[in-house]
Amino acid sequence: MADGGRGRWWQGLRRTRDRVETGWRRLVGLRVSEEFWDVLEETLYQADLGPITVEAVMERLRVRLREDRPVSEAALHDLLREELLALLPPDDPDPWHLPPDRPQVWVVLGVNGSGKTTSVGKLAGQFHGRGARVVMGAADTFRAAAAEQLAGWSQRVDVPVLQQGPGADPAAVAFDTVQAAVNRDMDLAIIDTAGRLHTKTPLMQELGKIVRVLDRAHAGAPHHTLLVLDATMGQNAIRQAELFQGVGATGIILTKLDGTAKGGMVLAIHRELGLPVRWIGLGEQPEDMEPFRREAFVDALLGRGQPG
Repeated sequence: MADGGRGRWWQGLRRTRDRVETGWRRLVGLRVSEEFWDVLEETLYQADLGPITVEAVMERLRVRLREDRPVSEAALHDLLREELLALLPPDDPDPWHLPPDRPQVWVVLGVNGSGKTTSVGKLAGQFHGRGARVVMGAADTFRAAAAEQLAGWSQRVDVPVLQQGPGADPAAVAFDTVQAAVNRDMDLAIIDTAGRLHTKTPLMQELGKIVRVLDRAHAGAPHHTLLVLDATMGQNAIRQAELFQGVGATGIILTKLDGTAKGGMVLAIHRELGLPVRWIGLGEQPEDMEPFRREAFVDALLGRGQPG
């Protein structure tokens, strides 16, 4: 990755890294002892790795570090880097590649306020900017502001959006979006869905209906179901994600990473939910949506490999 790319990660994780470095300074010069383990555990908690992930990392490091020996700062950094990288799945080698089964259909889920609609607009703009033919679907029909927001993104990134009036059937909007993508020979359809409904229909039931209808519009759809989580929520975001179990999520979009001191929750997401973080929001502009890169993430978290 070019220095410019790492620089964005470095800046985006600044608040989390500040917490880690505060604990790190306390570790320098300590021998491997109970005091050492207590400070290291507190440091990992400060970064919001969560209890399950902290326990796993501590267990592995206890095996690798012998008691009552000094450990250099560089050696500890290297060990911790190895263990954190081992917790994360391999990167997608070509996240901008769209398979030949066109159109690809992506459904985006998440609670209201998580940055769901903004993420749809950013992804659409990024793929459009790389030459893909993209259409968005405004299937969050129970929140008028969502359709208006997506229409705004349509103008901003020059990507068409399909929408109907307030209260329209979300599944019908999703179906029409994919049909339009098929008829217009589009490469990608990205569908925004409701974070909650103002009806008696349970949200998961409605989302399940959308998923079933999409397969009728285009066999095999949806190809990805992406769950948007707000990084500023920390461990609470993981609890939110549990509300969407059963919808078949294939990955996470993590938003607002640049606004939180809880960036370590990326590791907890994968360990506790078994879902890879595929995309990261690192700012407010259309280009501020990046594929997740585990080495860039871990190095920015630990304060190693600072861009020049």
